Amino acid sequence: MAQAAEKIREFRAEAKFQRTSPQKAKLVLDLIKGLRVEQAINTVHFSSKRIAPVVEKVLRSAIQNANYVSQEQGLDVDVDNLYVKTAVANEGPRMKRIRPAPMGRAFRYQRRLAHIVVTVAEKKPGLNLATTVTEETAVPAAKKAAKKTAIKTTAKKTAAKKTAAKKTTAKKSAK
Repeated sequence: MAQAAEKIREFRAEAKFQRTSPQKAKLVLDLIKGLRVEQAINTVHFSSKRIAPVVEKVLRSAIQNANYVSQEQGLDVDVDNLYVKTAVANEGPRMKRIRPAPMGRAFRYQRRLAHIVVTVAEKKPGLNLATTVTEETAVPAAKKAAKKTAIKTTAKKTAAKKTAAKKTTAKKSAK
């Protein structure tokens, strides 16, 4: 009960009015969702997208927010145990622009802006799903998977034999 009453703290950082479309920013943000903070920084640092340095800056800001709040409020937040809980690119206001067109006309287009929001939280050590699976439950599942692969391989072999037999009979009848 003591752990249930303890609330998991989230720390966030935002970068508003970034000159990129939210769709392009989401490509980078989807790479880091759910990753540990250190791995997320490395992933974004070596990304070749133009928005990646901005995302890295927002991620580092969220980590510093976690560090600052934990010191100010006396919380015990382990920065090494943080992970990226959410990474979202919301749409900002659109800038309407006009492009000259042939014969004195004009075409309108829109420059899109994005608000990038990154939230980090501390991963609790007891919530790892891989450790909760016991060996008794894992063994029957492995046996079922082995049976399925055995059935698939025998079915493929018999189908191959049938097609080979059809080809040889077709060659004989053609002569």
